[in-house]
Amino acid sequence: MEGEFRTEFVRDPAAMRQHPALVLNADYRPLSYYPLSLWCWQDAVKAAYMDRVTIIAEYDHEVHSPSTTIKIPSVVVLKDYITPRKRVAFTRFNLFLRDEFCCQYCGAKGDLTFDHVIPRAAGGITSWENVVAACSRCNLKKGSKSLRQARMSLRKKPRQPASEELNNIGRKFPPNHLHESWMDFLYWDAELER
Repeated sequence: MEGEFRTEFVRDPAAMRQHPALVLNADYRPLSYYPLSLWCWQDAVKAAYMDRVTIIAEYDHEVHSPSTTIKIPSVVVLKDYITPRKRVAFTRFNLFLRDEFCCQYCGAKGDLTFDHVIPRAAGGITSWENVVAACSRCNLKKGSKSLRQARMSLRKKPRQPASEELNNIGRKFPPNHLHESWMDFLYWDAELER
């Protein structure tokens, strides 16, 4: 009896996590595409209440306080423009994104690690221009050999990506859930196919 009574007053946090809000910069573009710039519904409501965002689209669901009822925002636009970063951080995730999550030797997807094109044992450094995504099989095959010694070649020459380039690549990897109200804001600036 006591367990049943308590559960009626405990909020189900998973239920409200199902309503993320797409966050757009003041120019109506997402802050980032991969990962997609999303806020939990609580942060979106708080930002709207503090007058930091404008609500553009809403879910059908509402949240209630003792004095207010508000529809949960599905798309919000920042009132102040945030200048996008020009420099891309050299991280494992950004490296995999640059290489579109596939091995730069054989094209395999999944089970990725990274490989130094010029091995560290031969003086190779850890940089955008010398590190690529590689599957475990190719990484093991190449080891500390040069490309010529391993009789391997790269699919594309590694280089430092621009921020906009990573955003464009990120569009190819949408999250598992895309709410219909987001579609006009995610791909409106993409080049149309001919």
